[in-house]
Amino acid sequence: MDALKFNKIAAALLSGVLLIMVFGKIGNLLVNPNREVSNAYPIEVPEKIETKIKETKEIVVEPILALLANADIDSGQKISKKCVACHGFEAGGANKVGPNLYNIVNKEQGKADYAYSKTLASLSGKWTYEELNKFLYKPKLFYKGTKMNYAGLSKTKDRADLIAWLRTKSDSPVALP
Repeated sequence: MDALKFNKIAAALLSGVLLIMVFGKIGNLLVNPNREVSNAYPIEVPEKIETKIKETKEIVVEPILALLANADIDSGQKISKKCVACHGFEAGGANKVGPNLYNIVNKEQGKADYAYSKTLASLSGKWTYEELNKFLYKPKLFYKGTKMNYAGLSKTKDRADLIAWLRTKSDSPVALP
C-alpha cells in the first residue's frame, strides 16, 4: 500500500471522529440548553442553626441513713486506708495534705485550722451524714473548686461503712439517725 493512500485513510477516520464529537456537543447544547445540576443525594441545611442548651441532669446520691445502722466498721477502716495518704484520723493530730478528720461528723464545714479551698471555706452548716455521703460520692461534682483530688466512692455500702467508721473517730460519737 502506498504511503499517501495510508495518510488519506487515517485523515478520513480522524476527521470523521472529530465531526462526530463536534456534532454531539452541538446537539447536546441544542436539545438540553439549561441543564440543572443537582447532587445525587440532596443535603438539607437548615436556614437557622439553633444552639442546643445543655440540660444539666440533677444527680441524686442514694441515701445512706438506712445503711448506717448495719454498716461494717471494719470494712470502713479498710476503705479509709485510701485516705491515709492525705488525711489523719487521730485526736489532736496534725493536718496533712488534707485536714485531720477526727471528729468530722457534725463538725462545722470549712471552719477548721486548715487552708480550705474557697468553695469549702464558704460553706455554712455541718458535715452531717448526708453531706458526707454527697461529698464522698464525687467531691468535685458537688463542691466544684475543691482541692481534693479523689474520684469518690461510687458504692453506697462503701460510703456507709466509711462514714460509720468516721463516726467512731470522735470523743463523743454522734447518734445514728
